[in-house]
Amino acid sequence: MKLGLHLNSFNWEGGPARFAERLGDIGAAAEAAGFDSIAVADHVWLSPWMGGPEGPHPEAYTTLAFLAAKTSRVKLMTLVTAASYRHPGMLAKTVTTLDVLSGGRTWLGIGAGDDEPEARGLGLPFPPLGERFALLEEALQVCLQMWAGAQGDERPFEGPAHRLERPLNLPQSLSRPHPPILIGGDGERRTLQLVARYADAAGLRPTPELPHKLEVLRKHCEAEGRDYEAIEKTCVFAFDVGADGSKVDELLGRLRWMASMGIQTVIGRVPDVDRIEPLEAIGRRVIPAVADL
Repeated sequence: MKLGLHLNSFNWEGGPARFAERLGDIGAAAEAAGFDSIAVADHVWLSPWMGGPEGPHPEAYTTLAFLAAKTSRVKLMTLVTAASYRHPGMLAKTVTTLDVLSGGRTWLGIGAGDDEPEARGLGLPFPPLGERFALLEEALQVCLQMWAGAQGDERPFEGPAHRLERPLNLPQSLSRPHPPILIGGDGERRTLQLVARYADAAGLRPTPELPHKLEVLRKHCEAEGRDYEAIEKTCVFAFDVGADGSKVDELLGRLRWMASMGIQTVIGRVPDVDRIEPLEAIGRRVIPAVADL
């Protein structure tokens, strides 16, 4: 099992004046600890689950670009970009640029989106759910077309929502055949179908329904002619080891439970991540313990 770090709370000591310093320290510490990836929540307001919306929350791709310059190994991604927030041609260009600047370490994390108040607050598109799923599939199609070949498949793209006259993409991504795609969500009818059709990884929730969700994904893979085993199964979680490390065994038990159901990668939020010590504790006591799960 691999562990990734999820950054979705940014109320760090020192405030904006020390944000860059803190973020750089966190990136370096996560890489040194052995985390496989760093993911940033692609929201424009701080989640109410994290004490928002009145709280600091930086723009995701700018933050990932900064982390690309401060790290050399960890993968970088959003969890996850709402397809309606970003024009698919610009999204492909943004992810491509991050992949080039990071030396081929970028994933596309994408989903249908679920935060209507922030979208309305900043005037971002947020159509009804059925339309958001249509935009999600269209974004996936555009990105894959722009990542095809040496400079993208330049044939015009005509979709219900977007028209691209020439999907030229230069420089092309370093990741070949394209930056891996993670689709977030576990809806059985549409999300998991899109995972089977387009994705390299599924971003699931850690609930007792995981075995059922994975079986649904397996059936969608059979219908789409995809190899179920080729899709990475991931979950989001919280890595709380306690201020004194007293919760390590509890965390290990939860990770073993997820591994027993087929989860290969867990991407977790670390409380008090700016203290750095929790990252170091996970590196010493958790990452080695789950490596062979």
